[in-house]
Amino acid sequence: MLVELAGELFTAWHGNPSTDLSPVAGDGSDRRYWRLTAADGTTAVAAHGADREENRAFLTFSRTFRELGLPVPEVYAADEAAGVWLLEDLGDTTLFDAIVAARESGSDAFPNNVLPLYRNVLEVLPRFQIEGGRAIDFRIAYPRAAFDRQSILWDLNYFKYHFLKLAHIPFNEARLEKDFGTLARFLMDTETDHFLYRDFQSRNVMVRETEAGPTPWFIDYQGGRSGALQYDVASLLYDAKANLPDRVRVELLEHYLDAVERLHPVDRDAFKEVWPGYVLVRILQALGAYGYRGFYERKPRFLQSVPYAAENVRGILEAGLPIKAPELTTALEQIVERWGPVQAPLLVPDGLEVQVSSFRYPAGYPQDATGHGGGYVFDCRGIPNPGREAAYRRLTGLDPETIAFLEARPEADEFWSHVRAMVDGHVRTYLARGFSSLSVHFGCTGGQHRSVFMAERLAGHLRAVHPEVRVSVTHRERPDWPRRPAAV
Repeated sequence: MLVELAGELFTAWHGNPSTDLSPVAGDGSDRRYWRLTAADGTTAVAAHGADREENRAFLTFSRTFRELGLPVPEVYAADEAAGVWLLEDLGDTTLFDAIVAARESGSDAFPNNVLPLYRNVLEVLPRFQIEGGRAIDFRIAYPRAAFDRQSILWDLNYFKYHFLKLAHIPFNEARLEKDFGTLARFLMDTETDHFLYRDFQSRNVMVRETEAGPTPWFIDYQGGRSGALQYDVASLLYDAKANLPDRVRVELLEHYLDAVERLHPVDRDAFKEVWPGYVLVRILQALGAYGYRGFYERKPRFLQSVPYAAENVRGILEAGLPIKAPELTTALEQIVERWGPVQAPLLVPDGLEVQVSSFRYPAGYPQDATGHGGGYVFDCRGIPNPGREAAYRRLTGLDPETIAFLEARPEADEFWSHVRAMVDGHVRTYLARGFSSLSVHFGCTGGQHRSVFMAERLAGHLRAVHPEVRVSVTHRERPDWPRRPAAV
């Protein structure tokens, strides 16, 4: 029904029907996206959101930003009653993708050649905040018109319930609530009447190639409301896996403030006095999201961001919190101790290594390279096979489309929950007993989709939850995967 409606919107807008429709992988959102392509190569992206009020905020904000000449996708058509709309296609490259592409192989360091693009982004952001703040009808904002004290406390409790509790970090609830109240009061001591984008991070900035070079475009602002300038720039500069070094953050913050001053007077000293508090609350909100998506929804790729967030927390603690918050400080110290990426067990050659692999059953079981024979072989053939559908045959379990397909299947989720519980228990036992090796293999019919997806999912989970364990991943059938068609 939704796909058919998307097709009808495309035909009404373009004048001709689409000849191809393919899913577009989302990130942490519950919204669904498809790319539609006509015979002449014209494309558009269809979206569906289940929350009518959130949809209304996105569509209304989009129209306002377009009127201001801001780089957001044009809304070609919308059926608000059905929650489906058609957007300008901005391509597939996000700012985070640009960072990853510019990094040296095997490195997670921030590449300096992306700095001009970041400066460009931070020159445009104040226009959203200041010009948008003057034009936006905040009565449309959802779920709240302002990022006020109540909103801050919601975020802090989101962190408490979806990260601290699910990660089993002990704390005294009464003392923590007192610290939350202190932080909320501190954050309100600044201007809060600008547009606050809310989720301004590298995956919500698209990058398009133009004659002038890579140009940023902006998406996913439906959670916007009125608030302080500090929040959005903190979101971007402390985006976990982007992994900006402190010297770059300092430089980019000054560049941002220069851009703000061209639109609105700003007291830099007053801005910077409150700045560390907004950095902190944004990191805590992000940890809550990683916990909810990772621990609760069982999507371990979100947990892969936790060590980077923990390193950001380490920097905040070393600089000193801007308020007295002893219980919160203790909880943060435990996060750094448990998830900080620089830990002694990772620096020694001994310890437990988990070898994870994928394979296809017709070619036989993987060989035991260690000689001890310990571990598991999981049969993924009970999970729906994306390889049976033409759209996925040339893809693998590494591709976002395949990942989205499998994550949407209840059978895959149930299978994963059992695998995770068994392997986690085994890892804890092997660590306690001082064992050095554990193997976990996933098999399916072709060794291309389901087994690859599960192997990567387990490896990401182990790296996030057991940072003291060394993890290797092998896809035995990779040399036989279908050759991709040349990029157009």
